[in-house]
Amino acid sequence: MSDLAELSAHHLAHLIRVGTVKPSEVMAIHLERISLREPAIGAFQYLDAERAMERAHAADALPVGGPLHGVPFVIKDIIDTEDMPTGWGSDLYADHRPDRNAACVQSFLNAGAIPIGKTVTTEFAYFRPGKTANPANPKHTPGGSSSGSAAAVADCMAPLAFGSQTAASLIRPAAYCGVNPSSALFC
Repeated sequence: MSDLAELSAHHLAHLIRVGTVKPSEVMAIHLERISLREPAIGAFQYLDAERAMERAHAADALPVGGPLHGVPFVIKDIIDTEDMPTGWGSDLYADHRPDRNAACVQSFLNAGAIPIGKTVTTEFAYFRPGKTANPANPKHTPGGSSSGSAAAVADCMAPLAFGSQTAASLIRPAAYCGVNPSSALFC
């Protein structure tokens, strides 16, 4: 694994800002990691690697804008995105396509961050567990409803992730999966 995949979002944003790396290089490293680890971890509900790389190449051509310019992120499957399905971890809503982004997603896009995909959640962030395995030990639970987001960050598939906190839905998966304190999960 490239050292770039192990860096915090803050560090990656700095390297992009000063021109040491391009957004497409950062994205390529994270997509390579996903390709390698996703079959064992199952952090993603929806992944569009081609679209993520297109956005990263577009960011390469732009002057550095917002504070997260070119930094990849992932989104828990209960958070609306206009260009990806939001199924709330349920087969009933697997093809649901919101017509707008949640405010948190839009704020990251406005800051220049690039979405990779949607992460696994328990059904409706409460019921049936998802497919995600704990990256520290796949035989152990990854925690609760933000398990896909926590696993993706802990396993260096993305430096940033959106999750949500209801009843330990974020803190338990982050702790169980061993999220590095310099990484970030947001609710």
